[in-house]
Amino acid sequence: MKRRQFIQSVPVAIGGMSVTAYANSPLLSALTAALYETDRVLVIVQLNGGNDGLNTVFPLDQYATLAKHRANLLMPESDILVLGGTNGTTGIHPAMNKFKELYDEQKLSVIQSVGYPSFNFSHFRATDIWMTASDSKEFLNSGWAGRYLNYEFPNYPVGFPNTTMPDPLAIRIGGNVPLGLQNIGVNMAISINNTNDPLNLTGSIYKDPASADYKGKELLYLREVQRQTDKFGDAVAAGATKGKNLSTLYPTGSAPGASLANALKIVAKLISGGLKTRIYWVSTGGFDTHSNQVVGSDRKTGNHANLLKGVADSIHAFMDDAKLLGLEDRIAGMTFSEFGRRIISNGSVGTDHGAGQPMFLFGKKVVPGVIGKNPTIDPNATANSNIPMQYDFRSIYASILKDWFCVPQEDLQSVLLKNFQALPLFDPSGCIPTSVHDENNKAGENLLYAYPNPFQESTTIKFETKGDHTLVQIFNNQGVLMQTLYDGDLAPGKYDLPCDLGQAPAGIYYARIQNGKLQQVKAIHKVR
Repeated sequence: MKRRQFIQSVPVAIGGMSVTAYANSPLLSALTAALYETDRVLVIVQLNGGNDGLNTVFPLDQYATLAKHRANLLMPESDILVLGGTNGTTGIHPAMNKFKELYDEQKLSVIQSVGYPSFNFSHFRATDIWMTASDSKEFLNSGWAGRYLNYEFPNYPVGFPNTTMPDPLAIRIGGNVPLGLQNIGVNMAISINNTNDPLNLTGSIYKDPASADYKGKELLYLREVQRQTDKFGDAVAAGATKGKNLSTLYPTGSAPGASLANALKIVAKLISGGLKTRIYWVSTGGFDTHSNQVVGSDRKTGNHANLLKGVADSIHAFMDDAKLLGLEDRIAGMTFSEFGRRIISNGSVGTDHGAGQPMFLFGKKVVPGVIGKNPTIDPNATANSNIPMQYDFRSIYASILKDWFCVPQEDLQSVLLKNFQALPLFDPSGCIPTSVHDENNKAGENLLYAYPNPFQESTTIKFETKGDHTLVQIFNNQGVLMQTLYDGDLAPGKYDLPCDLGQAPAGIYYARIQNGKLQQVKAIHKVR
């Protein structure tokens, strides 16, 4: 029996009395509302370009070796900020002094040498790998965060927004929705640039009548998507009006990190405005530092120093805002970049594409300190040498899902598609109440499910159509179409279709229905 099923079977009591004794009472209403206020938020900060981890977090116990490999780049050891609890062996770039403050306040975790086997050094491909949680030679069409949101809200987008989830599941600020927030066939997020006109909608597609052919049906679908987006835009605008910022520490104007700070400022305002949005995604670029990474006369300054300062100052201000707004317990964040840089610097006072890198987790509920050992710096490193991987990045994701979003251990594989061991990175206490999970799972309109699920050889896809053209498909976890179970017109009603995957390997597959304006995807699990 799953944890949430067990809890559902246990009578709930308040002060020794059954909850039914409080039916329709103000107390019960207040307690029920309070459940949703405990919803946790994840803020993802993407560092585009590939951050130089060895000029961010320094293995001071191997400083002499690093100086040999980075003679034109490495700052004096005396300039590096030593991190407490490391016996003087690990330091951080002085431009990140605000991260040092968070570290000293026990609100920052440094995870050493994060990567994956068989590293890819293409910006585009490496970014896709991090976003999808795939192996280096595996191509997925869904993001790890998108799959989590689908796990939590399996009926989305049909029937959304609703009373259970009136707000966007995820919000990308300042760019297109990334692959990391998409599920197969379903975009799990919206993108905004500001809170005054969050979605910049014109309503132009409403003007012309829809024809009766397939083009008209597609137009009706687009109109429905826009109507849904309009509603989410209204929710975002309302949250922004209600929300506020209290911190005065955000970088502004031409200061490093001002753009990132503005995005995080919006995040803080929306959270304080009551949005139930689970994931916010922001990004900042410029980390592809092949040349002029430092200023020769003062190696603690330069382009890379400004980039690091912008990240640290912006996140520090955001955390200050969260504290002043009383939101610290609900917020955690992570940074990631598509790859690190090589051990040896190049002749242009820069660094080339590399492998492993440090990651940062921030928040009141993270396990503070340095996780893992300093990367080993090979004294005989060549121009192509990289630091060895210590932690698989998907273990970080597993930790976030398990101990922050409270996904049961037995369900982690359905999100990450493989079994990745979680690390002790968060305080697991105070998880989202099981009742909230259950409400989220029921939210919206359920058009599609499978029985049995999990299954060994075959299952039955049960679905409901509103009539006319109906498409039912099965995809594997790489987004490849495995079967088309039905493609044609149907009368309104409920139907069953056999689905035989006996020849397919065990793993997670996806059933998808498209019925005019309605689309829905559900995970199905084939076991051995």
